[in-house]
Amino acid sequence: MAVELNHTIIWARDSKASAAFLAEMLGLPAPSHWGPFEVVATANGTNLDYLDRDGEIASQHYAFLVSESEFDSIFGRTKDRKLSYWADPGQARHGEINRHDGGRGLYFEDPNGHLFEIITRPYGSGGWNPRRGQGTKPSERSATGPC
Repeated sequence: MAVELNHTIIWARDSKASAAFLAEMLGLPAPSHWGPFEVVATANGTNLDYLDRDGEIASQHYAFLVSESEFDSIFGRTKDRKLSYWADPGQARHGEINRHDGGRGLYFEDPNGHLFEIITRPYGSGGWNPRRGQGTKPSERSATGPC
């Protein structure tokens, strides 16, 4: 059997609302309830299991590979909800998307401060490598406005 990621737990102040937020943003089916979890299922079979937690929640990063049309839909929902988005995980390039590997990508936060990323090309698939300084020209790294 090949090793696959089956699930991960995402801490939330309100697991039901947080799971619904992610499912709606990504255009996925409504979350299901299993035990103490609100479960968001992805197309590749990996589940994101939301669990309520009191107190501080450490921000985590989750990246999703999406098609070009899915990117357009998610980006549209991001703008419709007036959510902040960034081209980079350090959140320095607000209101921009990146164009790594000939695709498009952006980051947005959920209500708990988790940083979600959507990309249309797997990193490295087009030769982009942040350690080599590639993608430093504005035309290679980001775009503002309509895509």
